Amino acid sequence: MDPSTINKIVSFIWGIADDVLRDLFRRGKYPDVILPMFVIRRMDSVLESTKKAVLETKTLLDGAGITEQRAALCDAAGQAFYNTSRFTLRDLQSRGSLQQLLADFEDYLNGFSPNVLDIIENFKFRNQLSTLSKANALGTLINKFLDPDIDLSPAGIDNHSMGTVFEELVRKFNEENNEEAGEHWTPRDAVRLMANLVFLPIETQLKSGSYLLFDDACGTGGMLTVAEETLDAIAAKRGLQIKSHLYGQEINPETYAICKADMLLKGEGENASNIVGGAEWSTLANDAFPAKEFDFMLANPPYGKSWKKDLEVMGGKEGMRDPRFKVTHQGEELSLVTRSSDGQMLFLVNMASKMNHKSALGSRIAEVHNGSSLFTGDAGQGESNIRRWIIENDWLEAIVALPLNLFYNTGIATYIWVLSNRKAAHRKGQVQLIDASQWFKPLRKNLGKKNCELSADDIARITQTFLGFEESPESKLFPNAAFGYWKVVVERPLRLQSQLATHLIDGLRFASGHEDLRRVLLDELGEALFTDFYKVEKALEKRLADWGNDEAEDDSDDEGEDDDSEGIGGTAKTKKGLPEKTKRKLLDSATWARDARLYQVANELRQALGGNLFEDYNDFRELVAAHLKQTQTKLSAPDLKIILKAVSWRVESAPPVRAKVHKPSKATSKTNSKADPMHGLYDAVVDGKPVLVEYEPDPDLRDTEQVPLLEDGGIAAFIQREVLPYTPDAWVKQDATKVGYEVSFTRHFYKPQPLRTLDAIATDILAIEKEAHGLLDGLLKGVSA
Repeated sequence: MDPSTINKIVSFIWGIADDVLRDLFRRGKYPDVILPMFVIRRMDSVLESTKKAVLETKTLLDGAGITEQRAALCDAAGQAFYNTSRFTLRDLQSRGSLQQLLADFEDYLNGFSPNVLDIIENFKFRNQLSTLSKANALGTLINKFLDPDIDLSPAGIDNHSMGTVFEELVRKFNEENNEEAGEHWTPRDAVRLMANLVFLPIETQLKSGSYLLFDDACGTGGMLTVAEETLDAIAAKRGLQIKSHLYGQEINPETYAICKADMLLKGEGENASNIVGGAEWSTLANDAFPAKEFDFMLANPPYGKSWKKDLEVMGGKEGMRDPRFKVTHQGEELSLVTRSSDGQMLFLVNMASKMNHKSALGSRIAEVHNGSSLFTGDAGQGESNIRRWIIENDWLEAIVALPLNLFYNTGIATYIWVLSNRKAAHRKGQVQLIDASQWFKPLRKNLGKKNCELSADDIARITQTFLGFEESPESKLFPNAAFGYWKVVVERPLRLQSQLATHLIDGLRFASGHEDLRRVLLDELGEALFTDFYKVEKALEKRLADWGNDEAEDDSDDEGEDDDSEGIGGTAKTKKGLPEKTKRKLLDSATWARDARLYQVANELRQALGGNLFEDYNDFRELVAAHLKQTQTKLSAPDLKIILKAVSWRVESAPPVRAKVHKPSKATSKTNSKADPMHGLYDAVVDGKPVLVEYEPDPDLRDTEQVPLLEDGGIAAFIQREVLPYTPDAWVKQDATKVGYEVSFTRHFYKPQPLRTLDAIATDILAIEKEAHGLLDGLLKGVSA
């Protein structure tokens, strides 16, 4: 159809919105009325010629008691949909009352087939009928759509053109309401680029046949439409017979309805049945195609959006059993579950899980993400594991950095990830990064935050850079491992000195916690808290119950006698008491008895060992253990640890604290028979005998290092060069090393700005000085005058 005719129809329908809906709905709600009415009018005109046959078939089926009628009615209608109401839209033009029109219109809507009813329900069109009826606008709306100036029948406009008109209406409404557009509508220029990146690399390998296309966040279906058009154009150019089967999933009811309606309007009833959506169809929590594999996949998932609700439905991070997000990779179980605050990369995982591994072409994916997908997530966390899983499987072909402000509701940096499980031979083991952030055409008028677009030349340039697979200032090639690193935990030994000083021992009386509270209670209630708790228990209960009253009374006195002691509405001020958990602990006699016991044992140790300073904690600990054994003092390991900790402190020059001592002849699976300082196993002499020692790590000195996977000599060489020269006592904690992946565009494409020359700086300073001198002269002249 002539583009001018299409524009005429679009303008006419756009005018209906202004003529009928103004003042009834805000502009952002216009699509909720106009789009479903447009769909209904088209379907009404398509079904008009077979209306009689459908009604006869319906009567026949009802008379025969047949309940499954869909196939027969579709056959009678000659379409993938039907309407069994006795009315057509033309029948509703003349009604005696508003109530009769509303009732008959609802009866007409109820006659549609389930697939059309699904669209109407998700548009929430029925919610608008009451407003339209009360304003006497429903009849006007119907008459406008029946205007002879626009012919929406198959004779006046074919299915393809009808789809074009519908998509143009969607585009105009989205641009009109650009603050919401980016949530469900990706700019066509970006989609065309994505389609090129998916199809052009394998253009010559395509054969006649059927291909499955999928978008797991399909919105209004724009990506599927452009992908289908691109594939059809390639087929036409190469003389192929290609059939595209479109599949999509979308949680937003309105955009799902638009997508499904678009398919039906274009006469693609089969594709329409492959679009699944609505509020209950979250891609993450409710996979609509769990056993399906697809050939080509494109998507622009929501980024920066919480998926906490889905995560809870799926059992939480620990209870997750979805095979898409819990995978076995190189013999290791990887969790691909990301932070609940942003689930964008899970959409990429969902697509990767649906790759076709059996066909010669395999599967190709293009998906848009923001910058956080490149680096968010530490080694071993979901986001990093996803990057690792994709890159180590050699699926990532390229990442393309797009211009800023290309999308409607965000100005942040965005990137296209291109994946394939059938990489070309020259791409195997490598990833291409393309910086296309400066390749764009400015818009004459902003659309929300979108102030630029990718022109046809820009799209061609980016596509050619991708296909060329060569190094250039805007294209960098890297081996897969260049993005990986080991995250190693670097430990240093705990170094302590000890002294059984009275002021340190005194702190053990409050070892159970809440020291400040316990000191106050001890001052008020005395030693009976330790020696005869039940004697003061009632007094303790009362004191804890009244805690905060004295502060409240003091505050009241400060406010003065005339101040109202009640809050707004006469409610008494709430006093701040102790939390119930704290009260229960303070009322537990066992905590007081335990603290008294610790205090007693520590004093006995002081009497036996003295109050001198022990510069070697190891010697001190052995003396304490020997005394407890000699006196047969029973003390649990946790209680002993509390005593030792209370009377010890860190000293950088102290000998390291030994954690384990191994005989050299008795190597275990974890320790070697020889010293391994790199992993914390040292030669030492204890009691005059050579041994292997592991030292207690100091949590406060614990650090981590990122070691590139491509580091010459691996972790050991890195630690020798970067760590040990500065901390010779450091070691790498075994079994704590994790593999992570991240992509840094900034590092690889950073272009430092040249420093200004001294001459240029001096010139600016002299110019400013001259200007300031002139201003001062003017001020001084004014004063002298």
